[in-house]
Order: sequence, then C-alpha cells, then structure tokens
Amino acid sequence: MVNSKGERNRQFPSKISTTSFVKLYILHLLKEKNYYGNEIIEEIKSRLSNKWEPSPGMVYPLLRELEEEGYVTGWWEEPDKRSIRRYRLTDSGYKHYQVILLQYKASFEDSLSIVQNVLTDIYGMKF
Repeated sequence: MVNSKGERNRQFPSKISTTSFVKLYILHLLKEKNYYGNEIIEEIKSRLSNKWEPSPGMVYPLLRELEEEGYVTGWWEEPDKRSIRRYRLTDSGYKHYQVILLQYKASFEDSLSIVQNVLTDIYGMKF
C-alpha cells in the first residue's frame, strides 16, 4: 500500500498503533457513560467478542495521560480508600475524540479492506 506521499506503508494491516486504538476506544466509551479502569478493560473485551483486551499497564497510564491533558476528569468513589477512580469525558475530550475519530477512519477502512481481500483471496470468503 502506498500512502498519499507516495511512501510505501510496511505496517500490516493497520496504520493505527495499539495505544492510539485503545485511547480512541477509552474516549468512545467515556462518551457514553462514566467508567473506572477495570470496567473499561472489560467493556472493550466484551465489545470485541472476548478476542482481545487491553492490559491494565496500557489503560491506566492512558487514563492518567488523558486526565493530565484535560480530556477526562477523574474522581475517587471513596476518597478515603482511593480504590476505585471513575472517569468522565470533558467537553475538551469530546472535541479531541471527534478529531481523532475522523483521523483514524481511513486507516480502519484500509485495514478492513486488506483483511477482507485476504480472506477472499486465500480462503474464498465473500463479503
């Protein structure tokens, strides 16, 4: 595949890093309702039919980063215990989500096309 600059893309099949994908999905989920870290992991796992889940080592640093950037707000359910930190999307976070959603759309479409072509070519599956 050649990108718009005429450079060959050697990353297969997606041009979106796992970290960027998880960040997008976190913002997507928080657009719907408030979550805490483990809920986010379980929700992503569930929505991906239990085929993949992000690690806590990826999700929690991303939540801290998103909070530092002002895209999410976090609070402790029980401030004295500090055991469950819930998050919600801010207005700035929603605007950021809309921007990256548009940025990644073509990459998702390219990835889908590649996988569909491979499945059709190699396995004879039609879509």
